[in-house]
Amino acid sequence: MKILYWTETFWPHIGGVEVLSRQFIPAMQKRGYDFTVITSHTNPGHPDETRYGDIPVHRFHFRSALASRNLKQLRSALENAAKLKKALKPDLVHINTCYPSVFFHLRTMHTHRAPTLLAVHELPAGCLKENAVFAHMVSEADWVVAVSQAMLQGVRRLAPDIAERSSLINNALDSPDIAPLPLPFKPARLLCVGRLIKAKGFDLALEALALLKSSFPCLRLIIAGDGLARQDLESRLTALGIQDMVEFIGWVSPDRICDVMNTATAVIVPSRWQEPFGLVALEAAHMARPVVAARVGGLPEIVIDGETGLLFDKEDSAGLAGAITFLLEHPHTAQKMGEEARKRVRNLFNWKELVNSYDTLYKKLIQKGSHAA
Repeated sequence: MKILYWTETFWPHIGGVEVLSRQFIPAMQKRGYDFTVITSHTNPGHPDETRYGDIPVHRFHFRSALASRNLKQLRSALENAAKLKKALKPDLVHINTCYPSVFFHLRTMHTHRAPTLLAVHELPAGCLKENAVFAHMVSEADWVVAVSQAMLQGVRRLAPDIAERSSLINNALDSPDIAPLPLPFKPARLLCVGRLIKAKGFDLALEALALLKSSFPCLRLIIAGDGLARQDLESRLTALGIQDMVEFIGWVSPDRICDVMNTATAVIVPSRWQEPFGLVALEAAHMARPVVAARVGGLPEIVIDGETGLLFDKEDSAGLAGAITFLLEHPHTAQKMGEEARKRVRNLFNWKELVNSYDTLYKKLIQKGSHAA
């Protein structure tokens, strides 16, 4: 059974979908599915065709063609996408994006008719009238999966007619082999992980740290990741008087994230945007780390306030500082929260259950497609 896995970006680009895809595709291959990845170019140094392990990866200039509105590039991208579909003849197209490049899937659907599964990892801003590509994709999809209850409610608000062809499959990650270490408190270490962009709210973590400096002078904040906001974040350290309390360790391979989390007392997720799910919070829970997270998007589904971590209101650096203070002043409670988070993530965000759910859905849609043909 051949699957065309359409995603906006793919490894070595790093993000939640990319981390999930690295585990998801090999797990589904073991169930008998043959995957081909189609994605946008994100780096001029990446080849048009390559392989990730034994998975063919095809990169087309979807983004640049749309951004430049270059008719020649648009025509070339459409022709190449159509050519791949005709050659592959997939039994199912699994869409992992609501971004504009899915326009190329919609414009080439006629080249090979196959059931389409849309996995909603993010909702577009505004309403469907302002997001014609997303609206069209939702209407064409044979089934819509949301990765969190927040995403499911959101997409059903935007498109109420999909209620009978949509469902929730919680994101999950395979349990790491590494065992959690006890939380360190002498000194305590906070950890932020992710792309260094404004939406992730790492500047709020810096502001909170400045508020905590006098009470916890030995406290340290580790920031793992890279991005456009790094220079701005580094420049704020001196102004806030916390230059000796923060360490930027740069990009960390997903294979090493658990090792880094094992050195942390708590993981901070101060996002200011509607996190669709929050894989960082999930990774922290696997390592029995309490999470302090903004009360946005799907994060409250992972972080149960007062049980597996603490929530604070978006943009509230003082609230974030207060939550961190509680954990530092109650180390036994912090340890217990981390342990409860680990139990909960293994029960409710189970990797095997995710794979089983997609396997069942794939078979249902492929069978439906074969009958329609």
